[in-house]
Amino acid sequence: MNQAQAALKYSKEHEWVEVLDNECVRVGITQFAQEQLGDIVFIELPEQGTAVKADESMGTVESVKAVSDIYSPVSGEVVEVNRELEDAPETINGDAYGAGWMVVIKLANPAELDELMTAEQYEAFSKEEE
Repeated sequence: MNQAQAALKYSKEHEWVEVLDNECVRVGITQFAQEQLGDIVFIELPEQGTAVKADESMGTVESVKAVSDIYSPVSGEVVEVNRELEDAPETINGDAYGAGWMVVIKLANPAELDELMTAEQYEAFSKEEE
C-alpha cells in the first residue's frame, strides 16, 4: 500500500518533499520505499552544511534486504538532520511521512520543485514498479 500524502511532492527515487517555506523543504523516503526495503536497521545521513544536488546520492539506508542510496530530490544545502534516526532507524518503517523525516534542505533552485510528482502521479508511478 502506497498511501502517498497529497500535500507532498515525490521523486522517481521514492523520496518525498514537504515544502516548509519559500527557502526550505523537508525530505524523507516514501511509505512505498520503506515497504520495499523491509525492516530498516541502519541509516547514514549527510552532515549539516553539506551541499547536495538533485538526483545525486546524499546517504544510505540499510535494511534486512539491501543497502540503498538516498537521493536528494532537490539541490541545496542540508540545514537540519534528523539525528534521532541514527539511534532508531526503524522509525522510518513506523512513520515514514512523520518522525521518519531525514533532512531539511535550503533550496538552491526552487524551480526544481516543479519537476517532482504530485501524490496522484507518484501513486501511478509506484504501482508500475510493484
